[in-house]
Amino acid sequence: MATIAASASPAMQEISSKATSSPARTAAAAAAAPARYRPSPMVIFSACMVLLGATGPLLLRVYFVHGGKRLFFSAALQISGWPLLLLPIGVSFFRGRKHGVSNLLLAPRLAGAGALLGALYAISCFIYALGSQALPLSTSSLLQATQLAFTAVFAFIFAGLRFTPFSANAVVLLTIGPAVLGVGPGSGKPAGEASKTYWTGFCESIAAAALAGLVLPLVEVAMARYGRRTGSTARVPPPYVTVMQMQAVMGAAGTAVCLLGMAIKSDFAALPSEAATFGLGKTNYYLVLIWDAVAWQLLNMGVMGLITCASSLLAGIMIAVLLPVSEVLAVIFLHEKFDGPKGIALVLSLWGFASYLYGEKAQKKREAQKKEQQLAVAKKTGDLESAAP
Repeated sequence: MATIAASASPAMQEISSKATSSPARTAAAAAAAPARYRPSPMVIFSACMVLLGATGPLLLRVYFVHGGKRLFFSAALQISGWPLLLLPIGVSFFRGRKHGVSNLLLAPRLAGAGALLGALYAISCFIYALGSQALPLSTSSLLQATQLAFTAVFAFIFAGLRFTPFSANAVVLLTIGPAVLGVGPGSGKPAGEASKTYWTGFCESIAAAALAGLVLPLVEVAMARYGRRTGSTARVPPPYVTVMQMQAVMGAAGTAVCLLGMAIKSDFAALPSEAATFGLGKTNYYLVLIWDAVAWQLLNMGVMGLITCASSLLAGIMIAVLLPVSEVLAVIFLHEKFDGPKGIALVLSLWGFASYLYGEKAQKKREAQKKEQQLAVAKKTGDLESAAP
C-alpha cells in the first residue's frame, strides 16, 4: 500500500484550496521541484488499520458458527469499540491545550451529522449480521465487495466524484465478481442449508453493502462542509483528533441504537446462557467478543481516516482489499470450501483493485506533468517580462 497517495474529492479539494492558497505558497510552489508520488503517512496508517481489522468479520462468523444468535448484539460488536478512542482523544486535547481545546472540538453541526450517520451505520451493521448468520464468511465477504460500486455511485451523486476509465472499470469488475456467486444452483451454499435461507442472506448482504456504501460518501460530505476550519486553525487534512472524535460520535450513536434493539429483543438476559452453551467454551466466548470489537474498531478507524485524509472512494477500495484477506482466513481457520465461482469472483475483484491503483497512478502522473508545463510557461513568461525594456 506504499504506492497509494491521498487524492481528495472535489468537495475537499475546493475547501483545501481556500484554506491553503496565499501568495507565499504560490511563490514556493513555483520554485519547488517537480511533484513526486509521495504517499501521505496518514493514508498509509489508515490503510494498515483497515488491514489489521480484517479479523473482525472472521471473529463475527466464529460467533455465529459456534452458537451465537443475538443479531443486535453482533451488530453492536461492530461499532462498540469506540471507548478505546477516549484515551488518545484525551491525550490529544492535553497536548493541544496551549492552542485552545475549543479549536480541537468537533463543530456542533458536524457532531450532529456524525450521530445521524452513526445510527444509519448501525442499521447497516445489523443487516450485515443477518447476512453473516446465513452465509459462509468467504461468500459474505465477496458480496460486501459490492459496497465499492454503491460507494462510487453515491460519491458521484453527493461528493462530486469524477469517474476515470480505470475507476469505472474497477467498479464494474468489483460488482461483477460477487455476482458470479449467484451463477448456478447452490453456488457457495453450505451443504444442508435451505435455498431460501441462503438467498435471503445473499440479499441481506447486498443491502448491507448498499447502505454502508451510502454512509461513506455522506461522511465525506459532512467532513468537508462542517469539519474544516478557516483562518489560523485551518488544517488540510484536519488533525487526527478530529477523525477520532468523528468515529467516537458515530460509534456512540450506533451503539445506542444497538442497545435499544438488544433491550427490545431481551439480548441482555440471553447472553449468560449463550456463553454457557458456546461451542468453544465460556472463556473463549468472551475472548471472541472482546477481540472482535477491537478488530472492528481498527477497521472503522482506518476507514474514517481514509475518508478524511483522502476520499470515500479510497475507503471503499480498501474495504474491497479485505476480500482476499477474508478469503484466506476463512479457508484456513473455518475450513470453508473454496470453489470455482469464488475463485472467479476473487480474480475479478483483485483485477478491479489493480485497475483502480493503475488508474490513480496514471492520473497523478498526468497532473504532475500538467503542473510542470504550467511552471515552465510561467517561468518563460517571467523571463520575457524581465527582459523587456
